[in-house]
Amino acid sequence: MKARRPGEPGPADHTAPLLRVDELVVDLPRPDGDGRAVRVVDGVSFDVPAGTTVGLIGESGSGKTMTALAVIGLLPDRAATGGELVWRGEDLLRPGTDWRRVRGHQISMIFQDPLAALNPSLTIGRQVGEILRRAGRPRAEVRATVIDLLGRAGVPEPERRMSSYPHEFSGGLRQRAMIALALAGNPSLLLADEPTTALDVTVQARILRLLRSIQQEQGLAMLLVSHDLRVIAHVADEVVVMYAGRVAERGRAAEVLRRPGHPYTRALVASVPAVRTRTALADPLPGAPATPANRPSGCAFHPRCPLARDRCRTEVPRTREVAPGRWSACHFAEEVLIP
Repeated sequence: MKARRPGEPGPADHTAPLLRVDELVVDLPRPDGDGRAVRVVDGVSFDVPAGTTVGLIGESGSGKTMTALAVIGLLPDRAATGGELVWRGEDLLRPGTDWRRVRGHQISMIFQDPLAALNPSLTIGRQVGEILRRAGRPRAEVRATVIDLLGRAGVPEPERRMSSYPHEFSGGLRQRAMIALALAGNPSLLLADEPTTALDVTVQARILRLLRSIQQEQGLAMLLVSHDLRVIAHVADEVVVMYAGRVAERGRAAEVLRRPGHPYTRALVASVPAVRTRTALADPLPGAPATPANRPSGCAFHPRCPLARDRCRTEVPRTREVAPGRWSACHFAEEVLIP
């Protein structure tokens, strides 16, 4: 039997997740060039089942975007990785992965800033159709498919607007064009990195509804990166809470947000009144977030944690199952879970 190359689809395994991230590690050189590395992602693990949305949530510097970039093979050139990224039974981190077969075709990404991600010198239609032309599709078929993709993404008058340039689109339309571009290769997994951050609240809601609709229509899995718990609560089935490059907590989104199992998650939920009730006042999260470059000893959250004890300052907590389907990296998670 011929062996499959990494990233090449194999026989369907309905018991396995579409993507399994297992003890992922990403090291980047320090900006000061002293030769040492910063571990920006430190032992991150989670699954993305087919057809579901997994939310990566955390403050700036938590490692969310680096995790997503590792999944699609777009880390900086000098990055070093470890662990496993098992996509359809094959580890993408093994030497020999043909990212051209994976990126855009099997896994696609919607970037945070569409104006920066889109080429200003090419029309929207040209950019959306690039992956189709590279596949050798006839010109008439490419044009028809691009019009269809733009229309499905909510771009009005797609036949006319495909000739526009990115600067001629509003922020919301540029994000819709990015969604069309990401769907052009018919992927199974969509990575969305803060897809609504630069948009006003009304447009944010429309984009989130669009993503959810497309996902359900096509059976896509989605990995959604966000710092906004309201977005995660609205869209995600599962949630992975990250802090200083590590997983603090993961589980079903509704359960995690209703009854957090980590002090950091509890503080995040308390800081967003809409996640709790319509009338509750926000309780700001105290202190400055730790980053991988200045990660404290022991539990990285201990300087900001009201439950911190001597053990928290010296011992890194392991991620463990603290309730069915719930994992927490807190020495005292059971206390946190008590209503």
